[in-house]
Amino acid sequence: MEGLFFNVNNGFLEGIVRGYKSGTLTQAHYASLIQCETLEDFKTQLSATDYGNFLSNEPSPLSTATIADKATQILVDQFNFLRSNAVEPLSKFLDYITYAYMIDNVVLLITGTLHERDTHELLGRCHPLGIFDTMPALCVATNVEELYQSVLVETPLAPYFRDCLSAADLDDLNIEIIRNTVYKAYLEDFYNYASTLGSPTADVMHSILAFEADRRTINITINSFDTELSKEQRAKLFPAIGRLFPAGNNILARADDIDQVRQVCENVGEYRSFFDNSTSASAQSSGDLGDLGVAAQLEDRFFRMEVHLNKLSFLQQFQYGVFYSYMKLKEQEIRNITWIAECIAQDARDRIHDFIPLF
Repeated sequence: MEGLFFNVNNGFLEGIVRGYKSGTLTQAHYASLIQCETLEDFKTQLSATDYGNFLSNEPSPLSTATIADKATQILVDQFNFLRSNAVEPLSKFLDYITYAYMIDNVVLLITGTLHERDTHELLGRCHPLGIFDTMPALCVATNVEELYQSVLVETPLAPYFRDCLSAADLDDLNIEIIRNTVYKAYLEDFYNYASTLGSPTADVMHSILAFEADRRTINITINSFDTELSKEQRAKLFPAIGRLFPAGNNILARADDIDQVRQVCENVGEYRSFFDNSTSASAQSSGDLGDLGVAAQLEDRFFRMEVHLNKLSFLQQFQYGVFYSYMKLKEQEIRNITWIAECIAQDARDRIHDFIPLF
């Protein structure tokens, strides 16, 4: 039934985004890219893909930062085309996608200002999809109350920042608490909004957002070991959604080591692979460095799971999840391209295969 009227407003854009997805790099493309000896060769190989001559006007020598920026700009242009042609409720759904970039930009500016970085340099590093008119004013805020009242109150992020207004003066720990508190509110709000769209959009997005919430919960737990963050504060940062919620979240809030995190993840079938025997052994043998080693391995497995879930969303029609999934898959592709380019530039051939192919 959901497909009866879906194509009236959204069929064209769904076709466009599926066409975009068909242009993502394949295993054959990656096999060609990793054979390149220089970044000029790399540029030539990319020109034979859907990226085309996006680097043709860039002077030599090429930098990996330039490649990443130009590839991101292609994604931004594609998203802006989709957004400009969308109508409600798809337009609001696409707006929700941009809120995550806004949050990252706000935190980047606050952190940079705290460390006395140049404002223009910081604005240049902000993601284009998360830019809003009053962003430069963030650089003069000295506490969260001032930040909210002068800048954020008229942005879509205002409801997410209300819970942070009791935070103390801005410092590194409080900024991380703010980031995670705001992201928690954002994920819960996006999850609830997806519910209002009904099946199959709700089914697809609930699966993806539940994983994203669990990933943040696990990361917050591991990163808070041996820090000043209390267990009560840690528990408040966990999103109230996800497959670990509520029982797993309650255990993770009291966890003291990696093994307790592993035991919680074993209760969810898809998460068991995050911790294999070698991971646990390396954690035990490397002592204080164990948590860092496990966290690095986990991040890679999280990315693989994210790619898997976002690929699955393309198996269903008549739903908005494909727009979110395309953005996430394309971001992973850009990370892959940047990684390969960096390995070529630094002649680190032994690590050039450490990327996550999409298809």
